[in-house]
Amino acid sequence: MSAAAQVPASILVVDDTQDVRDVLCARLAGHGYRVDTAPDGVVGLEKARAAPYDVILLDVMMPNLDGVAVLTALKQDPVTRYIPVVMISADTDHALVARCIALGAEDYLPKPFNGLLLRARVGACLVRKRWHDQEVRYLKLLEEERREADRLLLHVLPPPIADRVKRGERIIADRIPSATVMFADLVGFTVLASRVSPGELVALLSDVFSAFDVLVDRHGLYKVKTVGDAYMVAGGVPLPHVDHAGSVARLAVLMRDVLAGVSTPDQMPLQLRVGIHTGPLVAGVLGTVRMSYDVWGDTVNVASRMCSLASPGMIHLSDTTAQQLGSGFSVKLRGPMEVKGKGSMVTHILESAR
Repeated sequence: MSAAAQVPASILVVDDTQDVRDVLCARLAGHGYRVDTAPDGVVGLEKARAAPYDVILLDVMMPNLDGVAVLTALKQDPVTRYIPVVMISADTDHALVARCIALGAEDYLPKPFNGLLLRARVGACLVRKRWHDQEVRYLKLLEEERREADRLLLHVLPPPIADRVKRGERIIADRIPSATVMFADLVGFTVLASRVSPGELVALLSDVFSAFDVLVDRHGLYKVKTVGDAYMVAGGVPLPHVDHAGSVARLAVLMRDVLAGVSTPDQMPLQLRVGIHTGPLVAGVLGTVRMSYDVWGDTVNVASRMCSLASPGMIHLSDTTAQQLGSGFSVKLRGPMEVKGKGSMVTHILESAR
């Protein structure tokens, strides 16, 4: 027998006659129940609201606040609504009994009490109460699991996309007419990995990327993913962003500034290599178990090429991105560059941003 099953059921007897309360207490206690009593409807209602009883035996005819009024109040109160109530009375008025049942009473027990009938009806009420309590626990568990699933979903997908997944969209793929993609690599990270311990390496990378994450959120951008020491960001996805090119460019400058104040465990400086390009792309969700929101297309490829062609500490811009930056940016022409898969492209260097 489980620990929960060993806890005796609690029963509240509400009756204005002492002899009736004494009889019911003796019989119910003899069946192993924990019994409490109330001498009138007012006290009974107060006790029912203060303690979690499993069954209430409620006299119909009482002065001041009769059983019908108490029953009505119990069923209107969310705290006591689901406690089974058995009406007790010497009155055999079937219309009154029917009214109590209609108001939510579980059963009716006539006076004088038949011991077998008392035990059977209380037992039936307890079974229903246990089923209800089990259902409530199950629903609460389901709700907790749903909230946890939603929380985990928001860790891997942006909120607008997570909402679409929860609404049941099976395939999420959007063509974004204009977006800006940035790739950022930590220069010399492979060499660093051979010089420091794995713990130091992971701690350093976690600290740097966590600082980057804060900046991404602050600028309303989306971190697509990290691959090793590479950090990928997109502006204008999944929701449109009026100044996605400018926001990504400002982010790049701030990321470079953050890294300027960081040194490796062996006191070597860290540098960032950044590439940025603007253009159309496709964005969507991949997978069903480990879902990810990713971006594809020529814009992504060119941004990656800009990064690979950048020198340490450089923020390398395509001409398309540079043309979208306003007067608040200091941009220098780098000149035509041979870009793999694209041929010669005019590129620029972002030096600073206000």
